[in-house]
Amino acid sequence: MTGTGRRQQAEPVDTAITVMVVDDHPIWREGVARDLTERGVDVVATAPDADAAVRIALAVRPRVVLMDLNLGATSGVTAIAGILEKLPDTRVLVLSASGEHTDVLEAVKAGATGYLVKSAGVEELLAAVRRTAEGFPVFTPGLAGLVLGEYRRLAGEPAGAEEPPVLTERETEVLRLVAKGLTARQIGERLGVSHRTVESHVQNTLRKLQLHNRVQLVRYAIEQGLADDWGSPGTS
Repeated sequence: MTGTGRRQQAEPVDTAITVMVVDDHPIWREGVARDLTERGVDVVATAPDADAAVRIALAVRPRVVLMDLNLGATSGVTAIAGILEKLPDTRVLVLSASGEHTDVLEAVKAGATGYLVKSAGVEELLAAVRRTAEGFPVFTPGLAGLVLGEYRRLAGEPAGAEEPPVLTERETEVLRLVAKGLTARQIGERLGVSHRTVESHVQNTLRKLQLHNRVQLVRYAIEQGLADDWGSPGTS
């Protein structure tokens, strides 16, 4: 992956997004870091393997970790779990050459927010990093349905769970749109309310469900079948 040109002055600068790039191939690792840096993303570190990834992440505390899975002796899946155990607010976006279903599911189960294959273009990667930093799941087309199906399969297993909290009609509507990847402003425009009202509904829903962030909220929506066309976020 290489740069495709200078960042236009009109683009918003992503200096608030700190990223660590983890890949065992030096040329690829430095190329991705350079591409993101040229577009305004603050790449605070790179790492060549899983052990270094965990150690460096704890030192620099990035908002997003861009993680390869094939890292030699120790899998990227292990690194994902190790990072998130210590830094639960960090988001992990997998960028891997593998699109194998088992790899995707293992990464998500370890806590990855999203999964892109390395055929993704620079602008697609940049958009995915931004969305991941905001807490939204981002997947290469075709992989989102796989993850959705797995969550539904797990949700259908006998569990003797308690009755879920009752959400209002508006909270359910907001939850459905959050799961589709819309921002608070986009949801507000669609529903005819302010983005602050939307955020209030989101916070109320998090409190009712005893969840801590949007990623957990999206997973709950998937488990409850509220995100039938969930996947890569649209532009509307």
